[in-house]
Amino acid sequence: MVSCLWGGRGLAEGRVSPPDFPVCQSRYRRASPGSESLVVCDVAEDLVEKLRKFRFRKETNNAAIIMKIDKDKRLVVLDEELEGISPDELKDELPERQPRFIVYSYKYQHDDGRVSYPLCFIFSSPVGCKPEQQMMYAGSKNKLVQTAELTKVFEIRNTEDLTEEWLREKLGFFH
Repeated sequence: MVSCLWGGRGLAEGRVSPPDFPVCQSRYRRASPGSESLVVCDVAEDLVEKLRKFRFRKETNNAAIIMKIDKDKRLVVLDEELEGISPDELKDELPERQPRFIVYSYKYQHDDGRVSYPLCFIFSSPVGCKPEQQMMYAGSKNKLVQTAELTKVFEIRNTEDLTEEWLREKLGFFH
């Protein structure tokens, strides 16, 4: 639940002024004092272990862990695990109107012939999601990224955007 109060520049200076912009307050807790990262949901313990094992997997095929938020428990939980899945097939597994978190192990063929297996974090937040859902997912994203210890973090607003070409373009900035 978010409530907004109207405030102006003069309020910070100790004088009253006409409203300029809304100042929003949230009942969700912050990660730490002064932190800009809003934490809404914790990560389920069994998921933390699964992500750790996924990071050190030996297989060389593409694979994905799709996660969702259990609204009642306020936990990020496993939704689905997929092996041997291309980015184009992965997009078909994602709901069109609900957010999801994806950790994707991708076989990346570099232009010089080298092969690497980057772990990508993809936040799917489709246009048309309920605002409450978007806030819960957006507020939980940073905690999940830190828990999974990932650095390649991407966001899509339309599941159709998740293609091999899109992913290669995003990964090109890192290599």
